[in-house]
Amino acid sequence: MGESGTATAPARERGVLAVILALMLAMLLAALDQTIVSTALPTIVGEFGGLNHLSWVVTAYLLASTVSTPLWGKLGDQYGRKHLFQAAIVIFLVGSALCGLAGGMFELIMFRALQGLGGGGLMVLAMAIVGDVVAPRDRGRYQGFFGGVFAFASVVGPLLGGLFVDRLSWRWVFYVNLPIGVVALFVVAATLHGHRDRTPHTIDYRGALLLGAAVTCVVLATSWGGTQYAWGSPQILGLAGVAVVLLVLWALAERRAAEPIIPLHLFRINVFSVTAAIGFVVGFTMMGTLAYLPLFLQVAHGVSATSSGLYLLPMMAGMLGTSITSGQVISHTGHYRMFPIAGMAITTAALLLLHQLNEHSSTLSMSVRFLLLGVGLGLVMQVLVIAVQNVVDYRDLGVATSSATFFRSIGGSFGVSVFGAVFAGQLAVRAAAALRGTPLPPGFDPAAIQGSPALLSRLPPDVAAHVVHAYAESATTIFLYAAPVAFAGFVLACFLRQVPLRTTVGASAPDLGEGYAAPCGRSSLEEIERALTVLMRRDPQAARLYGELARRAGYDLPAGATWVLARVARTGRASRTALAERAGTTVQRGTDCSQPLVDRGLVERSGDDLIITGAGREAARRVIAVRRAALARHLDGWNPDSNPELTALLSWLAAETVGDDQDARGALAPRPPA
Repeated sequence: MGESGTATAPARERGVLAVILALMLAMLLAALDQTIVSTALPTIVGEFGGLNHLSWVVTAYLLASTVSTPLWGKLGDQYGRKHLFQAAIVIFLVGSALCGLAGGMFELIMFRALQGLGGGGLMVLAMAIVGDVVAPRDRGRYQGFFGGVFAFASVVGPLLGGLFVDRLSWRWVFYVNLPIGVVALFVVAATLHGHRDRTPHTIDYRGALLLGAAVTCVVLATSWGGTQYAWGSPQILGLAGVAVVLLVLWALAERRAAEPIIPLHLFRINVFSVTAAIGFVVGFTMMGTLAYLPLFLQVAHGVSATSSGLYLLPMMAGMLGTSITSGQVISHTGHYRMFPIAGMAITTAALLLLHQLNEHSSTLSMSVRFLLLGVGLGLVMQVLVIAVQNVVDYRDLGVATSSATFFRSIGGSFGVSVFGAVFAGQLAVRAAAALRGTPLPPGFDPAAIQGSPALLSRLPPDVAAHVVHAYAESATTIFLYAAPVAFAGFVLACFLRQVPLRTTVGASAPDLGEGYAAPCGRSSLEEIERALTVLMRRDPQAARLYGELARRAGYDLPAGATWVLARVARTGRASRTALAERAGTTVQRGTDCSQPLVDRGLVERSGDDLIITGAGREAARRVIAVRRAALARHLDGWNPDSNPELTALLSWLAAETVGDDQDARGALAPRPPA
C-alpha cells in the first residue's frame, strides 16, 4: 500500500499545534499563579486585613502544587493523561473562580490551596502529553517552548498582577484564568486523543500525605512563631513536635514504599544532598523576596501596583539572562561548580544591599540591587538539576530530577512564611513606636495599622510618614535575616563536587523549564528520552547525517538515497510523487535519489511506486542499527545494555528518527555545483 501523500500531514501538524497551544496556555496559567499574585497582595491585605496571614496566600498554592505534582504524574501514566489533564484544568478553574469570590483571608487561602492542587496537574501532565503527540525529533524543541513559558510568566506575572489591580480589581488576578482555561479545556477535549499506553505504578499516597502534613506544620510554626504565638508557646512547640513525628513516619513509609516520592538512599549521594540544600536556599530567597518587595514598593514608595511590577523587571531580567548564559556555558565547557558558588555569593551581597534601602532610595539604586539579586539567583537555578542528573543511577534519574526542584519549591514555601513572620514581628514593634504619643483620629485602632496598610490614608501626613518608615524598615529587615541563609548556601556550594558531565546531561542544560518549573514528575525513561531528543535536534545537517549513516553501515549511498530507503522501508511501498512532496522537491529529483537504490536491488519500481526488497530491508536495518549505536554512546554512563527499557527506547528512537519528515528537505536537496 502506498503512502497517503501529504494531504494528511498538514492537518496532522495543525492538530498537534492546536494541542501544543492548549498545553502552553494551561501551563501559562499554572506558572503565572506563582508570581502574578505578588503585586496584588498589598491591595488584598488592604481589603481583608490580616497582614500576618499574607504569606499563606502564596504558600498555600506552592505547597499544594509541589506535593501533588508527583501524584498527578504517576496517575497520568497509569490511567491516561487526557482525562486527568482535563480534571486538573477544571480543579484549577474552580479554585480560580472561588479565589475571585473570596470574602475573607481564610477563604482565599483555602481556595488558593485548591487552585494549587490543579496547578500541579497542569504542570506535570502538560509536559508529559508533549511526548504523546509530538514526534521524537521535535520533542526537545517543544519542551524548550514550555521552559520559555515559565520564563515569560516569571517576567510578566508581577506586571500583569499590578495592571489588573490598578485597572480592574485584584479579583481579576484570578478571574483572568477562566476564559483562557476554558479555551484550553475545549481545545484539549476536541483535539487530544487518549494515549493507549499505560504504565502501572504503586503510588505513594501515604508518603505524599505525611510529607505534605509535616511541611505544613513546619510552615505554620515558622509563620505563627513570634507573631500570633510566642516561640515557646504550647501551640508552636506542639506544631514542631507533630512535624517531627510526621517526618519520622514519612521516613519509615519511604523505606517501605515501592516507588517513594523521595528515595532516602539519594541523601547518601553527596552531590544530591548539597544541591537539595542549595535548592532550598534558592527557593527560600527567591519566593520570599518576590512576596514582599511589592509590599515595600507600594507602601514605602507609594507606587502603584503596576509600577511595582515594573520595578521588579530588572530582577527577572537578571534571573533569565544568567540562567540562559550559565546553561549555554555549561553545555560547552562541562563545568558547573563555579556557578552556584558565584551565584550564592552575589545573592548574599545583593540581600545585604537590599537591607540598606529605605523610603527615600532612588529608582536607580533599587533597580541595581534588584538586578544583582536576579543575577545571583539565575546563576544557581539551572545548575542544580544538571548536577543531580549527572551523578545518580539510571533508576533514580527521574525521581532525583523531580526532587531537585521539589526542594526549591519547599524552600519557597518556607521563605514566604519565615519572611512573613519576621516582617509582622518587626512591624508590630516599629509601628507601635511610630504611633506612640501621637494624636490619632477618633476611633482609630493603632493595632489595626499592622494588619492593613490601607489605613495609612486616615492618618495625618506627618504621622503617616513615621508609619511608612516603620513599614520600610520592617520590610528591609527581612533581607538582613535572609542574608545569612544565602551565605549558608554559598558555603554549601563550596562543597559541591565537580563531576565530568555526561553527554545527555550537558545537552539538556539550556532548558529553562528545569530551572523555573515545579517538580516535573518525569520517569527515568522519560528523562533519558527528553535528553536524547535534544541531542538529535542538534544533529548535523541532514545531508551529512544520512551520508554518514550509510557509510558506517557499509553502503556507498548518497544522503538522499539513504533517506528514501529508510522512508520506503517503513511501509514497504511508497509513491515517488508523495516522497517528492514530503521533501519539497521535484519528482525528477526524487527519482534521481532513488535510482542508486534500484541499481543495487534495494528497491524496485512499479509504476509510480517504490517497493522495498529483502536486501533493502536488511540495508535499512543496518542503517538504523548504526543510528542506535550512535545514540547509545550518549548513555554509556547509564549502562543501556543492562536496562531493557533503555534498550527498547534506543531501538524505537533510532527507527522513528531515521527517515523522518524533518530530514527530508536537507537530504534530498540538490547538490551544489562543483
